[in-house]
Amino acid sequence: MPASSPRERGEESLPRAAAPFLGFARLLRRHAFAVAPEQATSFMQAVTLLGPRSMNDIREAALATLAPSPDRRIEFDAHFRSHFYGDVKPSIEGEEDETRIKDDRGTREEESQDPRQEKGGELSSAREQLSSRDFQRDADGLGAFRRRVASALPARRSFRTIRTRSRGTLDLRRSLSEIVSADGDIPSPQLRRRQTVPRKLLLLIDVSGSMKLHTSDYLKLAHAAVQSADRAEVFTFGTRLTRITSALRIRDRDQALARAAVLVDDWDGGTRMGPTLLAFLSVPRFSAFARGAAVVILSDALERGDHADLETAMRRLSARAFRLSLATPLAGDPRFRPATAALRAILPVLDDLVDGSSLKSLTDFILSLARPAPSAEAIWKRVS
Repeated sequence: MPASSPRERGEESLPRAAAPFLGFARLLRRHAFAVAPEQATSFMQAVTLLGPRSMNDIREAALATLAPSPDRRIEFDAHFRSHFYGDVKPSIEGEEDETRIKDDRGTREEESQDPRQEKGGELSSAREQLSSRDFQRDADGLGAFRRRVASALPARRSFRTIRTRSRGTLDLRRSLSEIVSADGDIPSPQLRRRQTVPRKLLLLIDVSGSMKLHTSDYLKLAHAAVQSADRAEVFTFGTRLTRITSALRIRDRDQALARAAVLVDDWDGGTRMGPTLLAFLSVPRFSAFARGAAVVILSDALERGDHADLETAMRRLSARAFRLSLATPLAGDPRFRPATAALRAILPVLDDLVDGSSLKSLTDFILSLARPAPSAEAIWKRVS
């Protein structure tokens, strides 16, 4: 008979009653939860100490020892019910109402769900549909944009200073140091001025079904911006929020878009614009990207149902951003007017409401962000 492994001998020494608890820890590990062997042991010890008197005691012991992250608590509870109550398929409560956030900085790949058959692009919907995309190489005409975007973005004065020969303030420390080194002679005073640096560019791209015809162009534009601008950030949103900046830092565009296609789960599905933007603002590291930035939202803004969340999110974004712009493909139609309830509600806080129907209109607009312009409300009131 072959000798058993230390792991097998350790498991054989456990009582049969411990098998369900050890199995639950293994189930969590299979679904990318970080559960160390010591945590599984602590879980079984906690159950022993609690009695337990009810299944709630076991759940509390699992939460205390296995320590799931807050953003995966609902999924944790679903796996708990599946394992201990015998549900065939974990039903994650609130999945239709809670916005998922995925950061491309070392996060796990979320489980895929069976895609539903819907006609993308014809109607705006709040229903979640997970699918994938494939981006093919073609001529994009973005060469001029790549060359100009870094210098065309709005600028701000940094707190850091650089030496200058004129039109600066006196650098007292360096001036005194030079006087000492010159044995008391008074040379030309040393001057410094504050540096001018480009502002951040934040692109929020709607990847819902109603935007299906434009998603490919928007991703190519985003890749060009990330490659050329020093401080560009890109997020996609539909029914979920996904940061894809790291994927777009890959120099080869095909590889970058292929990586982005894997990261984003909610291509061509429904849209929950208000909740996803609020989710963006609820993460301090993400909302910091918007502070003092030129924020461009690429979406048709066809929010279904109550638009209160969208209005709240846009007001908060406007308060943080240097300039808040909405580029909608609907504005490519000369007959377009911001007549929906959602657009009327957010128009007063928008700096720009522009045509997003083509790459040329978008690149021309982004390259003009440093130039002042009338507010969106003033422009569209004149048009109306």
